[in-house]
Amino acid sequence: MAALILFGGGGDLAMRMLLPSLYFLDHDGLLPDDLKIIGAARSAESAEAYIAKVHETVKAKAEADEAWDEASWARMKARLDYLAVDATDPESLKGLKAKAGDGETTSFLAVSPSLYGRIVTAMKAAGLAEKNCRIVLEKPVGRDLESFLEIDDAVAQAFDERQVFRIDHYLGKETVQNLIALRFGNTIFEPLWNNLTVDHVQITVGETVGVGDRWPYYDEYGALRDMLQNHMLQLLCLVAMEPPSDLDPDSVRNEKVKVLRSLRPITPEEAERVTVRGQYVAGAVEGQPARAYRDERGQPSDTETFVAIRADIDNWRWAGVPFFMRTGKRLPEKRTEIVIQFKPVPHSIFGHGERGDIYDNRLVIELQPDEDISLSVMNKKPGLDQRMQLQPIKMSLSWGVNGKDAAPPRRRIAYERLLLDALKGDSTLFVRRDEAEQAWKWVDEVADAWSGAGFKPLDYGAGTWGPEAADLLLSRTGRKWNTRDE
Repeated sequence: MAALILFGGGGDLAMRMLLPSLYFLDHDGLLPDDLKIIGAARSAESAEAYIAKVHETVKAKAEADEAWDEASWARMKARLDYLAVDATDPESLKGLKAKAGDGETTSFLAVSPSLYGRIVTAMKAAGLAEKNCRIVLEKPVGRDLESFLEIDDAVAQAFDERQVFRIDHYLGKETVQNLIALRFGNTIFEPLWNNLTVDHVQITVGETVGVGDRWPYYDEYGALRDMLQNHMLQLLCLVAMEPPSDLDPDSVRNEKVKVLRSLRPITPEEAERVTVRGQYVAGAVEGQPARAYRDERGQPSDTETFVAIRADIDNWRWAGVPFFMRTGKRLPEKRTEIVIQFKPVPHSIFGHGERGDIYDNRLVIELQPDEDISLSVMNKKPGLDQRMQLQPIKMSLSWGVNGKDAAPPRRRIAYERLLLDALKGDSTLFVRRDEAEQAWKWVDEVADAWSGAGFKPLDYGAGTWGPEAADLLLSRTGRKWNTRDE
């Protein structure tokens, strides 16, 4: 019998993401027949009460996606169990070990990373870190390189690296994986994927929500450590990495590490030129008033809720190509996208303006709110006008392009792919220790540059795209951020 243990099994992540993901996997017949799912948390409740809560949250999610059926729930219910434990106490965990049995065990720590060290030590003492065991760690692990190493050293005392799965849910998104297929499965893109034809790259992760009640956590991390260190640098790696020799997990992750090692350090002297820090003040988002971050927190703070950075990758492929990244809270729209902006044609045979403006080719990979990949190209306007008129068009490279009635598949929760891979022991889409180290090293250099330069966050109104300096970051190089109406 195989077992999946959800530490923090009654918490927000488990109820909102992990358990619905497991239901969908069961619904689609993808879970191993003998898999047992055990929720583990401090709450002293019965297994029956826990399963009733799971039923409520899973049914609501599945009905919204038109994927609820009683037979699928009956299968999942038969797998479910619960045990109240103190995850830091080896004696308490021995009961969990007895429930899991002696088969393959995968433990997902859906708890605060500050508890990881104590939990893995207790797991080892309780027999939950044997050779047939795996552990999944939710990122970010630590808040800087020093704290990451402290936590990860404790993990390494209990588990071999091959048993450790550091999860970044962005890597489970279908479109992110499709980026790998787009690059390395097509001859038309990879020869153009370099500094000879690419002008620059943009990565945007915009959120309309504020920090709200999460401010105790967020005030310690900020946008730099919360979003850029993990999600955005992972996206950058997938865009910039060299073709791996194959899809073996280490082959892919070796190339990602090379990108992180090639990131140019940001010094205090350069901080103001290549980075922007911001913090939202009162404004309006989606027509609703929004409070300032300092008001949500209850007092002033120097924590950034917005960051924009120009990153340069010092290698042969990307020398001279800037990578612009921005992320923030209380922005005008929820948007996550990667923009590959190609260079203009070397010489226009169509003149200037009288035949229509020529727009540079642009590949846009959208992750949210919708998942899509589109390529903007120039095309002749239909008609018999003897003077050829041009217009830009967008070609969708995603679902539905083969026919108007082609229905896209259900949009999967990113955790579905990652949970399935963890259960199979496939670490391709997970972060290796040296990857995380290099990411933290570069982010720490940015934070130190801000500190050394006395770089405070700039105000920006809620419902705007950050401080004006974020636009200047590009405009001073003759570029601008991508907008939806272009």
